[in-house]
Amino acid sequence: VTSTNAFFPSTAFRPRTVINMRSNGETNNDISSLLPIYPVEDEKFEKYKVDHAASIKDMPSYWDEIAKKELTWFSPFTASTNGNFQNGDVSFFLNGKLNACYNAVDRHVLNGKGDDVAIIWEGDEPTSVERITFNTLLSEVSKIANAMKSQGVKRGDVVTIYMPMVPQVAYTMLACARIGAVHSVIFAGFSADAISDRIFYSESKWVVTSTGGLRGGKKLALKQMCDKACLDTEKAGCVQKMFVFTHYSNDADEDKTADWIEGRDVDFDELIKSQRPYCPCEIMDSEDNMFLLYTSGSTGSPKGLVHTTAGYCLYAMHTTKTSFDLKEGDVFACVADAGW
Repeated sequence: VTSTNAFFPSTAFRPRTVINMRSNGETNNDISSLLPIYPVEDEKFEKYKVDHAASIKDMPSYWDEIAKKELTWFSPFTASTNGNFQNGDVSFFLNGKLNACYNAVDRHVLNGKGDDVAIIWEGDEPTSVERITFNTLLSEVSKIANAMKSQGVKRGDVVTIYMPMVPQVAYTMLACARIGAVHSVIFAGFSADAISDRIFYSESKWVVTSTGGLRGGKKLALKQMCDKACLDTEKAGCVQKMFVFTHYSNDADEDKTADWIEGRDVDFDELIKSQRPYCPCEIMDSEDNMFLLYTSGSTGSPKGLVHTTAGYCLYAMHTTKTSFDLKEGDVFACVADAGW
């Protein structure tokens, strides 16, 4: 789109969708009258075009300004970019030090917003709702971070997460970022083979899972799937610990004893209870790996896409502002699995 007025003659427009139906000849059915009116604010769109032009004209200066404005740095970066995509050696925010979890959680608590809601979680049943404040988020994330550290998880380690969409999956991802571990979330509908492949390719020694989960009213035996994946010792023999949350169990005691491997499996709920509610943030370099997300493998073997700390944090934050126009107090809804 190069001109607002060329496409949208006023600050409110009605998008048109035309459906071609090939029944008894070709006809066009215009359903535009059924669609809502979406307001277009010319001023904001004009600013977007100005920003976009600036990012192309002088990319280093543009991202230098945005990064200093949007992110909290422990140590400032010395250059916003280096190298280029053509040579495959591009890097961003050289020598900058920060932590993704600090930017997502701590700084909001320190700015007096600890009692504000950070996450609204809705379970499989519409009545299952939790509102989690930044204070609670910081405490829960810190306890999980301390629990993982107590078992030997350290900076640079890959932690595989195979969980239902519950608050603990967000806590665990943030906890990994807090201590400098690299999380690798696997869609909770994938098979044991898919799990073992991703463990093998990432050389992951740590797995976080749950006794079960719910999707569409159906119980998912997640730990059993991880156990099956670990039977492939050629691929998943590197797993040292499996941290297990108890969730959606028909019989919690039965779930904890079935296929429980002493020395490997850890009752994560019990371990977390004994942890301090604060864990210092690891100071990370801008280019340190933050997480891996594997492709589906539909065109061959799954490919692990590496997301680095500063680049991902800035991209995510800047996108929500420029593309979604998110402001403080807005609610951003997502029904996708974290593994996607």
